[in-house]
Amino acid sequence: VTQCPIAPGNSFNYQFTGLDQAGTYWYHSHYSTQYCDGLRGAMVVYDPNDPYRLQYDFDDDSTVITLADWYHTVAPILSAGTAPPQSDATLINGLGRYSANVTSPLAVISVIPNKRYRFRLVSISCDPNFIFSIDGHTMIVIEVDGNNVQPLSVDSIQIYAGQRYSFILQANQRKANYWIRAEPNIGPTGFGGGVNSAILRYVGAPSVEPNTTQTPSTRPLLETNLHPLTNPAAPGPAVPAAKSNGEVIAMPFNISFSFASLQFAVNNATFTPPTVPVLLQILSGAHTAQDLLPKGSVYTLPPNKVIEITIPGGSLGAPHPIHLHGHAFSVIRSAGSNVTNYNNPVRRDVVNSGSSTDDLVTIRFKTDNAGPWIMHCHIDWHLDRGLAIVMAENVNGISQLHPPETWDKLCPIFDALPPQTFN
Repeated sequence: VTQCPIAPGNSFNYQFTGLDQAGTYWYHSHYSTQYCDGLRGAMVVYDPNDPYRLQYDFDDDSTVITLADWYHTVAPILSAGTAPPQSDATLINGLGRYSANVTSPLAVISVIPNKRYRFRLVSISCDPNFIFSIDGHTMIVIEVDGNNVQPLSVDSIQIYAGQRYSFILQANQRKANYWIRAEPNIGPTGFGGGVNSAILRYVGAPSVEPNTTQTPSTRPLLETNLHPLTNPAAPGPAVPAAKSNGEVIAMPFNISFSFASLQFAVNNATFTPPTVPVLLQILSGAHTAQDLLPKGSVYTLPPNKVIEITIPGGSLGAPHPIHLHGHAFSVIRSAGSNVTNYNNPVRRDVVNSGSSTDDLVTIRFKTDNAGPWIMHCHIDWHLDRGLAIVMAENVNGISQLHPPETWDKLCPIFDALPPQTFN
């Protein structure tokens, strides 16, 4: 959408200004299903004016927690199959076990008794969502996908592919080892032998595996309980798009699947990566949705308008974690809820579409960031089979962009590569 891939033996230098944007993010390849094979990792933008800074003692490399699925077959082979791939293991900070090897090392996160920690939980998952918890401890959520929220105390977090949460943990339990748990919705189940697990170890505790037990969650994270810390209202008038007198532009995001082609579609169009990136198409003079490839998947949006997108739930493969590049959006209706909230809905950039046909997840954002932005399912197997659209936002503004010369060289180098095969 924004560039051709970086060819083997070559490099590309990304430079950007964060402006007022800070928080917990991650980087990953978007070439085919490449990030499923490990080209992914966390990226944190620290805020010197963090409003929660006085409420924790530590926030550094040691307090980043990544959750990933891992496969014993490479992604190009898995993605070519007809059945949905099943992960072999859950990795927490890159380490994990599977049923045939329950002696592999686990990630150990050390804490000093009576200190407070800001943990940054990042799902770098290719597919599953995880239910995350730490035995004997509660978590105070303060950030969602790079957006500060009002503090919310929970004892478990269901986190979908691409989502991020910061939470404060107080190391106020007895000096011991505690299981950190991340059970996926698909893949290996349970925690026997230390699968789906890591270790929270208090400094001074013996270097042994925990013997703690999991208690039923009584305060799970609910998206409707998350509210922005500042400027909480959703953009646009507090009425549905149809009643906004044109102030809000309504867009559907209807997901379907063809068993004949084994492809997903959004609004009846399957996204296929164009041979020329959308950004390059626009800079070359194509300015309307009809001119832009892939056909049926590109929507041109005017600047400084409020866009309201509705995502019906219950489609095949649901729940789908839907991610929009270029924006944080307000979730005015969440999965599992029939309440519409314009006053203080959570702002985030990956939302769960919901598993029920009664779900109608609704998001809003303002077109104040010129660019071609892909909106896609963050289950990478689904994106690879077409579950995406592109918003060409403020095309005239895009035309004024000036990518560096090295960007212009990416496509000719990539296009000259021989076809790749995997066996």
